[in-house]
Order: sequence, then structure tokens, then C-alpha cells
Amino acid sequence: MSEPGPDYTADGVPTFDFVRDRIERRAATADGAEELDAATPEAHDLAQQEADREAAARAKLEEIRRSLGG
Repeated sequence: MSEPGPDYTADGVPTFDFVRDRIERRAATADGAEELDAATPEAHDLAQQEADREAAARAKLEEIRRSLGG
């Protein structure tokens, strides 16, 4: 049987530091991908479309409330 690596206990369980580092690395990768996505013109257009839809929905809701006397 092979000896466990430095990131594992003698029972073959990953250490807390190893798990934490993997989680932090994945989170950093996800954050970086999100930043890159947000920097593209397509992402800006999509964000603008979402904002426009949200504004239209709020306006329609206000119109419905006024028509109901609220």
C-alpha cells in the first residue's frame, strides 16, 4: 500500500488546509470567470435588457395597483 501524500492523513482523509485551499481556488476561478464575462459587450447588453425588463415590470405593477385603487 502506498503512503498518503502530504495533504492527507494516515487514514487517507484530506487535511482541512487541503480542502480549504481547493475551495478557495475554485471560488477564485469562479470570481475571475464572472469578471471576464461581465467585461464583454454581450454581458453589458444582457444586463441592460434585464434592467429594462425590471423597470417595465415595476411600472406595470404600479399601473395594476393604481387600477385596483391601491
